[in-house]
Amino acid sequence: MDSMRVDAIAHGRVHQINVSRGGTPKLPVRSAVVTAEGLTGDGHNDERNHGGPLKAVCLYTLEQIERLAEEGHPVYPGAIGENVTLRGIPLELLTRGARVGIGAETLLEITKYVSPCETIAGFFNGGDFTRVAHKLHPGESRVYACVIQGGQIHEGDEVRVWAADEREAVR
Repeated sequence: MDSMRVDAIAHGRVHQINVSRGGTPKLPVRSAVVTAEGLTGDGHNDERNHGGPLKAVCLYTLEQIERLAEEGHPVYPGAIGENVTLRGIPLELLTRGARVGIGAETLLEITKYVSPCETIAGFFNGGDFTRVAHKLHPGESRVYACVIQGGQIHEGDEVRVWAADEREAVR
């Protein structure tokens, strides 16, 4: 993946990696193995709506979490269920079809916006978990990704993003 570094439209870092046996908050770990089914050690209480190959990894940005906290929401990295909290990556670049490289070997592709549910209500003022619903607040939602190439990821790893229309550059 080193040959792809220069083609990326954004560079950032992994701020935090988060897992849980199910539900939220997801708790920080220093590293994890990413497989086609998601991060090892991570589970879901609602497997109908979360997890599986097209929703293997949930991504969100530290900057968006900080914006929500500035609005007064008691949110923090991992609280609303993201597996990887990114730093320095503009959330608006994480759209369907965009690819995200993490560390030396892991490559993800954004598949959809995450529909929030009541399990994260406690992390929002008045329980308004729709604050991160893409339909109501476009560009402020967490995103799901499928795994193109798995591997080990670590806190602090470099993150690169390629736009959906530039995908041929990363093959």
